[in-house]
Amino acid sequence: MHTNSVLHVNIDSMDEAFVKDLKRQYGPAEVEISIRKSPEDWLTEGQFWEVIAQLDWVKISDPTAMTVPAISALAAMSVGNIHQFQDILSEKLWLLDTRAHAQVFMDQHPKGRLSVDDFLYVRCAVVAKGADYFNAILQSPASIPQNVTFEPLLTLASRAYEMKTGRPFVHVSAYDFETYGNEKGWA
Repeated sequence: MHTNSVLHVNIDSMDEAFVKDLKRQYGPAEVEISIRKSPEDWLTEGQFWEVIAQLDWVKISDPTAMTVPAISALAAMSVGNIHQFQDILSEKLWLLDTRAHAQVFMDQHPKGRLSVDDFLYVRCAVVAKGADYFNAILQSPASIPQNVTFEPLLTLASRAYEMKTGRPFVHVSAYDFETYGNEKGWA
């Protein structure tokens, strides 16, 4: 039989001694952390698109350099906002992960196949082009670009987090954005 304990703790009181005390009391128990912030601290959809707008399209020939301004803008935000950015990005990519959006690519292949990686990177390019373009493609799946990819979008949050903290980014996205992750979109 499992029992659960719910602790409501202010993050400012979570120091090394607190963690040691938890380990002493609960041993090898699994811990779930739920963070509640006031709404004014959340990353808004507008702020997400402002970070995306920082991509430097003048440097399109060097996709890594192209991301530097966006990474810097994101790193200037709170760690929580970096995580929220990744969740919003995962949602955008997930929304584009539909059979209707992929059909353009499957129609071109003699056996109706789809490269799952290429399709993900095309969806990244759609998001990287900004809110208006994203919304247009979301509403008109047949208009999805067929030969533009932007894989570096996937590393914006991790690079911003590492820049800010010096530690690796550990995050499980809110949405499964891998190709075929949106089961409803593929039904």
